[in-house]
Amino acid sequence: MNDFTKNMAQALFNQDKINDLLRKELQQAVNDLLEAELTAFLGYNPYARDGWNTGNSRNGAYFRKVDTQFGKIEIQVPRDRNGLFHQHTLPDYKQHADVLENMIIKLYSKGVTTSVTTREIADLIEKMYGSHYSPAQVSNISKQMIPKVEAYHKRKLSDKFFCVYLDATYVPLRRETFEREAVYIAIGIKPNGHKEVIDYCIAPNENIEVWTELLQSMKSRGLEQVELFLSDGVVGMKTALAKTYPQAHFQRCLVHVMRNICAKVRVEDREAIMNEFKQIHQQANKAAAVDVLHAFYAKWDKSYNHVIRNLKDIEPDLLVFYNYPKQIRASIYSTNMIESFNNVIKRKAKPKAEFPTEQSLDTFIGIQAMSYNDRYFNRIHKGFGQVQDTLESYFD
Repeated sequence: MNDFTKNMAQALFNQDKINDLLRKELQQAVNDLLEAELTAFLGYNPYARDGWNTGNSRNGAYFRKVDTQFGKIEIQVPRDRNGLFHQHTLPDYKQHADVLENMIIKLYSKGVTTSVTTREIADLIEKMYGSHYSPAQVSNISKQMIPKVEAYHKRKLSDKFFCVYLDATYVPLRRETFEREAVYIAIGIKPNGHKEVIDYCIAPNENIEVWTELLQSMKSRGLEQVELFLSDGVVGMKTALAKTYPQAHFQRCLVHVMRNICAKVRVEDREAIMNEFKQIHQQANKAAAVDVLHAFYAKWDKSYNHVIRNLKDIEPDLLVFYNYPKQIRASIYSTNMIESFNNVIKRKAKPKAEFPTEQSLDTFIGIQAMSYNDRYFNRIHKGFGQVQDTLESYFD
């Protein structure tokens, strides 16, 4: 249960608390939308170098108060220095906003639909506001999210990311029969440390053809340069990357490698092998890591020759992360960051036995992706802020 849902449940039987909670949520959402509008208008994020010498910039804000069903909210309308920006989030001069439909959409966007039916949402809205919406009406209102997700898939991408994590997770979806289908996900970190879900797609299973299509789509939408890709050992990934981003380097996820090794050795050896393999990414430099890796080969080759032989075949992809500043190495030797996003998807999808259509699954994932991007908008990922200039130097 996320914080919004938890707070809503706690406040459900206290109208004053509900109004205060929703007033704060609405105020934050409107102000976030206004700031995002200005960002889209100017074409660059706050403090971004892209904005230097563009001829226009942010110029503070003016304040408006708007009446809502939950009480007055204070709106900060941002301004540009040239006076050309005109916001569209709120009607001009209108001092009252009907937010009931927006609240239904918000309930969907917060993942409430993963555990609550449209009928239950309709009942909840009626208890909260005394207004009755049928389940069909709630479903129709929630469909307003579909064009937002479509726009997300088509949006212009940043021209460069320092690293991009690629991974697939499986979510239940009904087509002709019940199946678990692959959701392909790409999350990136820019040289300035800002991270986002770049895109995702859905297919019956994981294969390199779909990954290639996703990579080509990313490039066609403006992502020209990537310094480092990280993924597990899906067959053909390096070849697909070389075709789409020939200048990029590739790091194989060491956590996936370790899992694969442990699946092929005796149970009594697993703990020792796991502890020794972990030492590979904990060294001060690449030379020391090579020594540790070769010592690992020597110790276990006799017992598990086939495992060590396979490990030697992929050695060029195991230690690439040591080529980059030590401040960020903890973030770029595995795909753990993308797996944390996958876990959010699985947790929120778990109460559903299955998604009835691909569009319903696409909308659900899209909402989670946009929510992730909003949450981390302008936050700098750990370690990246210290070496931003160094990371920028990797690009043309």
